[in-house]
Amino acid sequence: MMNPRFFCPQPLAPRSLAELPAATAHHALRVLRLGVGDAVTLFNGKGGEYPGRIVEAGRTVRVQLAEWNSLERESPLDITLAQALPSGDKMDFVVQKAVELGVARIQPLLAARSVVRLSGERAERRVEHLRQVAASACEQCGRNRVPEIAPILDLRQWLGQLAQDNEIQRLLLSPQGGRRPRELGGNCFLLLVGPEGGLGAEEVSAARLAGFADLSLGPRILRTETAGPAALAALAALHGDI
Repeated sequence: MMNPRFFCPQPLAPRSLAELPAATAHHALRVLRLGVGDAVTLFNGKGGEYPGRIVEAGRTVRVQLAEWNSLERESPLDITLAQALPSGDKMDFVVQKAVELGVARIQPLLAARSVVRLSGERAERRVEHLRQVAASACEQCGRNRVPEIAPILDLRQWLGQLAQDNEIQRLLLSPQGGRRPRELGGNCFLLLVGPEGGLGAEEVSAARLAGFADLSLGPRILRTETAGPAALAALAALHGDI
């Protein structure tokens, strides 16, 4: 059984004493009911992890670290998920499951049919929240590198600034059909998923002009929060580490 894992975005060193961030310490003590002597694992997102034991569990929680362990659990696939923001808390689900399935980075987008409209400080707060969701997912699934959650961009703006890269396969998840995951090769993918109601005709045209080809996940129409994780799972099973 895996020891409780905590993301600590701070410098960590072998045989040193590390103090857990306040929110993490609260979770360790009040939710997980951990105490002095309990074994834990810390990681800071730079790669690898540090096993350790809690040596202080009061106003602060301190962990005595052992040697650094270079263990990685990253996918051999390099996949970016570009997800048009869905309504409610569905984006939390998308981020959580995408991280568990090995996504390398996530680009939140505002599409014409997006119900959620965010800008300025509200957009920044949402991105910071999604980064915390990604870190928590890494704690749960064993990843030691937290996938990047990029700032929210307008879909058309994002398409217009994509750099040319022939090694990346650009794929638009489409209910109208297209290539199947088993027909793909390579290990570098960019997946584009529309919001509830799908992408508009002009957005689809802009995506195709930017080099996106249709990808089909079968004859059934998937919800926006299902499509991305389903594509990640299919690619991982056919070309990755599942």
